[in-house]
Amino acid sequence: MIQLEAVYHRMGQNWSYAYDEDTLHIRLRTKRGDVASVDLVCGDKYDWSKANDKVAMERWCSDALFDYWQAAVKPKYRRLVYYFALHDEEETVYFLEKGFFEQPPTVMYEGLFDFPYLNPQDVHMPPAWAKEAVFYQIFPERFANGDPSISPDNVLPWGGVPTPTNFFGGDLQGVIDHLDHLSELGVNAVYFNPLFAATTNHKYDTSDYMRVDPQFGTNEKLKELVDACHARGIRVLLDGVFNHCGRTFAPFLDLLEHGPDSRYVDWFRVRQWPLGVVDGVPTYETFSFEPIMPKLNTANPEVKDYLLNVGRYWIEEVGLDGWRLDVANEVDHEFWREFRRVVKQANPSAYILGEIMHDAMPWLQGDQFDAVMNYPFTNILLNFFAHRTTDAPRFAQAIGAQLASYPQQIMEVAFNLLGSHDTDRLLTLCQGDKRRMKLATLFQMTFQGTPCVYYGDEIGMDGAHDPLNRRCMEWDSTKQDRDLFGFFRSLIALRKAHPALRGSGLAFVPIETQPQVLAYERWDADERFLIVLNNQEQPVSIDVPVAQQVSEWRDAITGAAVTAGATGTLLAELPAYGYAIMQSPTGASSALAVEASAAE
Repeated sequence: MIQLEAVYHRMGQNWSYAYDEDTLHIRLRTKRGDVASVDLVCGDKYDWSKANDKVAMERWCSDALFDYWQAAVKPKYRRLVYYFALHDEEETVYFLEKGFFEQPPTVMYEGLFDFPYLNPQDVHMPPAWAKEAVFYQIFPERFANGDPSISPDNVLPWGGVPTPTNFFGGDLQGVIDHLDHLSELGVNAVYFNPLFAATTNHKYDTSDYMRVDPQFGTNEKLKELVDACHARGIRVLLDGVFNHCGRTFAPFLDLLEHGPDSRYVDWFRVRQWPLGVVDGVPTYETFSFEPIMPKLNTANPEVKDYLLNVGRYWIEEVGLDGWRLDVANEVDHEFWREFRRVVKQANPSAYILGEIMHDAMPWLQGDQFDAVMNYPFTNILLNFFAHRTTDAPRFAQAIGAQLASYPQQIMEVAFNLLGSHDTDRLLTLCQGDKRRMKLATLFQMTFQGTPCVYYGDEIGMDGAHDPLNRRCMEWDSTKQDRDLFGFFRSLIALRKAHPALRGSGLAFVPIETQPQVLAYERWDADERFLIVLNNQEQPVSIDVPVAQQVSEWRDAITGAAVTAGATGTLLAELPAYGYAIMQSPTGASSALAVEASAAE
């Protein structure tokens, strides 16, 4: 008996959407393991005889409770009505918008699910380059001091112990001086924490949105940096802090001086006068309870015009490739809609990335952001590889739930990070075990989305929560872990060489006898990978089932032929916290880019 209470679909959002200008993706949820197969029956609502089809849906992912089915269809006349035929061994149930039925409908223009028209203007199409990007995050004050003459008066020697308030003199020239490091690593995009004038070392308390902080350089120096990055094929993303400003922002200084009579009184949200802090709570709205970060009233037309001009100015002035938007979920949706229009007019391929740590579907419907920082993905990986609080089956279920949460084109550009200036460093969370760190990075680099490396992770930097996660970059090569750097570099090269590792073809392979062994296949039309990770201290020798029989499998690291196991399996012999990357080069040449082997 099919459990109807678990069945779910609705038109729109992540359930029924345009993937591109010709293709619709239709999804359905059923209870896990409950339904044997599903057919999508679809056609034209005006004349079923002119266009209709029955498409077998794919059970494309699962979580702990549900299976998720998907079908891709190209409606002949750009419109589609449809219903579902759910089959198990005993019955077939027909699911329409108006309910469940034992017989299929006879009237095709009434009561079916309806995608009225595939308007090309409505298709959410994130910039194509973001799908190909590997980002590198730079905290500017701690990356490199290239021009000591502009360092603050109280600057400390490079490499000292960071605190929330001290300075080490990192600047834009320092980044320019070390672009070879980024090119050698292989990244092709950089995300900078705020660069604009502010009082703190993190610069999230903006005092002037139109000027680079003098401790970092000048507007002209930023243009030089962006041009230098572009010459190397590296895109540049800046941090936009539009939810709040800093206490030294000129309109807020005017508010402090003139109180209710300030011409900027409506730029902010004041709860009571005079301005101050009472029992630890500012009398005006702020980011968190930070008195130096007053919240901006983005409903005010003057505030809106000012910030929209900022968004446009840096795109046009320095050739910026997009914005990362701080505290994006606390700003009104209408502001972000206008922000998107302005930014996309200035640069249609700009990547707009919101900082949202929870379900972000309301911001990802094509009218606001292209992507969000994928912290749910971060937590899934940390729970398995770093904290070791879960196992491979539950890991796969959590990833399945994540995939089902958003349209495919959004997942293809989701900003997949394993650490940032707001988190403990990955190596610290892995308790200093670089083998576990490598496994997490391997999954990140072989999964769809846009991976990001936090500066210094690639050379073995550690650090607990702020401020220790914001230590000065280590530039003494004798103190860098060059083996780890080589691992990062070769994984990035492997990802860039093989579209299958960036696309959406993914299937987890259950290894029932080994709950700490994660196996998954990645594929596209040209090639297929089988990746096996041993997330435990015990070595394993296992036969891994493969979904499709192909003529040849080989080790993507050594090029050696892979030993066949039992019928329909490949043999994986893995040391503690080891891995194997096996490749079936169907119709494609193999770029053996990974230098670090599973035996490390």
